[in-house]
Amino acid sequence: MIEKIRKSFNQSFREESYLAMLGEIDQAYPNALEFRLSETPIFISKSMSDQMINTCNFIIDFIKSSDFKSYTDQSISKNEFVKNENTYPHFISFDFGLCKNADDEFYPALIEMQGFPSLFGFQAFYPEILEKHFNIPQNVERFYNGSNQKKYIQELTSLIIGDHDPKEVILLELKPNEQKTRIDFYCTETYLGIKPVCLSEIWIEHNNIYYSLDGIKTQVKRIYNRIIFDELNSVKDTLGELPNLHGDINVEWIGHPNWFYRISKYTLPFLKHPNIPDTYFLNEIKQIPTDLQEYVLKPMFSFAGQGVIIDIQESDLMSIKDPENWILQKKVNYADCIETRDGQAKAEVRLMYTWKDGDTSPTLQTNLARISKGKMIGTRYNDHNKWVGGTVAYIES
Repeated sequence: MIEKIRKSFNQSFREESYLAMLGEIDQAYPNALEFRLSETPIFISKSMSDQMINTCNFIIDFIKSSDFKSYTDQSISKNEFVKNENTYPHFISFDFGLCKNADDEFYPALIEMQGFPSLFGFQAFYPEILEKHFNIPQNVERFYNGSNQKKYIQELTSLIIGDHDPKEVILLELKPNEQKTRIDFYCTETYLGIKPVCLSEIWIEHNNIYYSLDGIKTQVKRIYNRIIFDELNSVKDTLGELPNLHGDINVEWIGHPNWFYRISKYTLPFLKHPNIPDTYFLNEIKQIPTDLQEYVLKPMFSFAGQGVIIDIQESDLMSIKDPENWILQKKVNYADCIETRDGQAKAEVRLMYTWKDGDTSPTLQTNLARISKGKMIGTRYNDHNKWVGGTVAYIES
C-alpha cells in the first residue's frame, strides 16, 4: 500500500532469502509450520491504519456499553455457558479486508472479529526472523503505541502468567500437537514457559484442576484458553472422557470461553459504521434480497472461513435448517492492492488487542496479515499459489 516501499522490496527480493527464512523457522520448530508464509510482508500507510483503529474504537465503545452483554447473551447456549466470566475480554482481534469503494479509493472493511486469542506467540517470533533475512525500512513498524519486542513479551507475560508460577498456567487446546497453528503454541511456551496441554490430559478433584507435569501432579490455577468450544463439540467423542469445565471450578480463565461467542459474527448485525458492511441475522430477514449475489452467507461460529458460501443461490438459504446460527453479510470489493512479482494480490489485516483486568480499554499490540489470490483469504485456501499466505503488516510511522 506504500508504493515506494513495495517496489523497492519487490526489486530486492531474492528467493534464497525467503527459503533461508523458512529454514530458520523450521530449525527452531521442526515440522511445526503447517500453513504457508508469504514471500512478502504488507506495507500500510498511516491513514489506512488510522481508519482501522478508528473503526476498532467504535466497536470497543459498543463492547464497553452497559447493554452489550444483554445484547449478546443469546449467543451462548445453556450448554456452552461457562461460569466466572470476567468483565471484559482479555483478547480481541479485528479482521479488515483492504478494499476499494465506488470512487476507486482504498479503505478497510471489517470482515470479522473475535473475542479469542490469535497467534500472539508466533507474531512475536516470525517477524524477527523475517527481519533478519529481508531489509525492512526504518520508517515502518509492526508494534503500536510505542511498543517493541521486549515490551510486547512483557505485556503477554503480565496478562497470561500474572503473579502465578508458569507451571500453574497451561495453554489448553484439543490435541495441540496436531493443530495447524501448533507453532504458535510452541512459540508461546518459549516466551512464557507454559505448556500446551490437551483437554483430555487434565482432571478435576474437589473443584480444582490438575495435570501431570513431568510426572508430577500439578494444580492448574490459570488457563490460557485456546479451545474453540464449537470445535470441541465436533471432536469430543474422539477424546474419551473429558472434564466438565462448565461447573464450579477453581481456575482463572485468560480468554474466558464465553467471549468467543459474544464477540464474533454474532455482534456484527448490531454495528452500523461506514467501514462495517451491513450484516443481518438470517432468521430475521423477512424477504430475500433481490441482489443476493452482493452478499456472502456465513455460519455464526465457524472458524478459519469454514462453511462460508460466497456465491449464494436462493436454494442455499432454503436449505439451512438453523438460520438463527447464520448471518448474511454485504460483500466488499477486495482490492488487488499488493503488487507482487507474481501478479496482483488481495489482503486482510488482523489487529490484535489485549485487555488486562482493571483497564478501562484494551491495548492494540501488533497485527498479522494474510495475502490471497483466490476468492477466500485464509492461508488454507492459497497453498497452490506463491506470494500468498500468512505475514505481518508494517505500518507507516
